[in-house]
Parts: sequence; C-alpha cells; structure tokens
Amino acid sequence: MTKKVLVVDDSKISRMFIRQHIIAKHPDWILSEATTGEEAIVMIEAEQPDYCTMDINMPGMLGTDAAKEILAKHPDIRLVIFSANVQESYQQEARDMGTILVSKPVNEKSIAQALEYFAG
Repeated sequence: MTKKVLVVDDSKISRMFIRQHIIAKHPDWILSEATTGEEAIVMIEAEQPDYCTMDINMPGMLGTDAAKEILAKHPDIRLVIFSANVQESYQQEARDMGTILVSKPVNEKSIAQALEYFAG
C-alpha cells in the first residue's frame, strides 16, 4: 500500500538524505518536503500524510511545537522527531507527545529507526 511521508527540516541536505533512503526502501511511497514548522502544518492539512519526520531547530516555530499541533489534530500520523538535542528532556518531551526522538546527524541508522517506528 502506498504511503505518504512529509519530511520537515530546514536543511536541504538532511531532507535529501532522508528522501533518498526512504525511496530506496519504499520506492512506491510519495514524499513531500517542508522547511518550517508552519509550512508543515499547512501541508499536513492539504496532503494528509501517513508519516512525518520533523526537525526541532528550524526558523520560526520549533519542530516540537509544530509536532504537538499536528498530533493534536491528526493523532494517527506516525511522527518522528530528528534532532541533535538528544538530552533526556527532549526524549521525554517526544515520548509525552506519543512519538520518538531520533538523533542527528541524519544517517542510515537514524532513518532506519524512523522507518521501524513508522512500521509500528
């Protein structure tokens, strides 16, 4: 079954790397990209993706704030937070939202963790 994924990160390199690795594993999935939390919220409403990867530190709205808003309206979306901030407080905040935090830099291991979480 074809799934939709929204990749949210202000780093073009991170978005490209996530895209490449997801498509390599799931060539039939549809991927879209956002560069800010605000843009992600709009795209979630329009595209209704199954999955979302979310960076924390982006211009404007923090990714955690965007994730909270998205999950409040769309609790069925499987959302993974990518961040270099892997302190316990950030991990706990992710768990409290019903998601997980995966460490940056984005690499094959972190993307594999996200895909495993998406598979649920």
